[in-house]
Amino acid sequence: MIDQRVQNLAKVLVNFSLNVKKGDKVLIEGESTTRSLLIAAEKEVLKAGGHPEIKVYFPEYIENILKNGTDEQITYINNFEIAKAEKFDCILSLFEGENLKTLSNIDPQKMRKFAESRSENNKRFMDKISTGEIRWVGSQFPLNGVAQEAEMSLEDYADFVFKACKVDKEDPVKEWEKLRDFQEHIVNYLNKVKKIRIVSKGTDLSMSVKGRKWINSFGKLNMPDGEVYTSPIEDSVNGKISFDFPAIFQSREVKNIHLTFKDGKCIEAKADKGEEYLNEILNIDDGAKYLGEVAVGTNYDIPKFTKNILFDEKLGNTVHIAMGNGFIEAGSKNESGIHWDMICDMKDGGIIYADDEIIYKDGKFKLTNLT
Repeated sequence: MIDQRVQNLAKVLVNFSLNVKKGDKVLIEGESTTRSLLIAAEKEVLKAGGHPEIKVYFPEYIENILKNGTDEQITYINNFEIAKAEKFDCILSLFEGENLKTLSNIDPQKMRKFAESRSENNKRFMDKISTGEIRWVGSQFPLNGVAQEAEMSLEDYADFVFKACKVDKEDPVKEWEKLRDFQEHIVNYLNKVKKIRIVSKGTDLSMSVKGRKWINSFGKLNMPDGEVYTSPIEDSVNGKISFDFPAIFQSREVKNIHLTFKDGKCIEAKADKGEEYLNEILNIDDGAKYLGEVAVGTNYDIPKFTKNILFDEKLGNTVHIAMGNGFIEAGSKNESGIHWDMICDMKDGGIIYADDEIIYKDGKFKLTNLT
C-alpha cells in the first residue's frame, strides 16, 4: 500500500506544480527505487487526461560511461537527452538519491568533458523551462543515499521530505498558495530596488538588480520550494562571499568556498576541500564565472542543512548565489552550461541591504506589511 503522503505529493506535483492538462505529453523520470511515486504520478497524469511516459534509470548509468567510455562515448548525447528538450510538454524529474557517491572518484577532466558536451543541449532545455515552453518540476523521493547524507534514518528522512513539501498538511495546495501570497509582497518591493548588498561573516557582496525581475518561487519548479530570486546585472557584482555549507555539484563536495568578484567576474575561487574541481567547473565556459542568480530562502519547514540543494537552497535563514546560467525571465543575459548553487548562512548577524536600507536581518525579512 502506498503511503498517503506519497499520493498527496503526486497530486501536488501533477495538478499544482505542472498543472497537467488533457493532451499534454508528460515525462515522469526517476530511479527504480522511486517506483511508488512514479506510479502514483502516472495515475494522476491519466486522471488529468495527459499522456504519461515513465523513464526509469539506475545510479550506475553515468558512472559506467565516465569510467569505461572513450572520449567519443563520454561526449555523445543520446536520443533521450535530445528528446527530453524537444518532445514533452511537462516533465517531472525525481532527483537521484539511492547512492550519491557514484561519481566521487571520477577524473575531473572527464567530468568537465561530459558537462561541456551537454552545455548547448542543457541551455536549450533550461531556456524552454524559463520561457514556459516546457513545464518542469524537480522533486525528491526519500531514498537511502540522501537519508544517510542527511544523517537520518530513512523513516525520519521521509518525515523530513513530506513536511518540507507540506504534504503532511490537510490541504497542501492551500499551504503553497499561502507562501505564494507572502512572497508576492517581497518581490513587489524588490522589483523597485536598484542595488543589493549582502553582508555576513566573510561576506560583503554588492550588485545591481536595476530593471531585473524578482521571481516568486512557490512550488511550480521545485518541490519543496520557498525562495525569491533574480539574476543580477552581469558586470555589477563586486566584493567577496563565503559559504558556510558545502557546495555540491555532480555529486562532488567542495567545502569552505571563498569567491572574490570584480566587475561581475569571479577573479578568485578558493576552497579548503575540492579547490581544483571548483576551478575546473568555473572554467567550463565564459559564463560560468559570472552570477546567474541571487536568492533568499523562505521555507522554515526545512529545519536543517542536508547536503541536498533542492532543500538546502530553500532553507529559511539563508541566501544563495548560483554561478553560471541566469534566468531569462528575470532579464539575465548570462549564458552557461552550468548553474551551481552555493549557500550562505545568515541567521547570526547576516544583513541584506536594498538601496542602503536594511530589509533582512538574522535570517528574517524586516519589511513591513508582510502578512
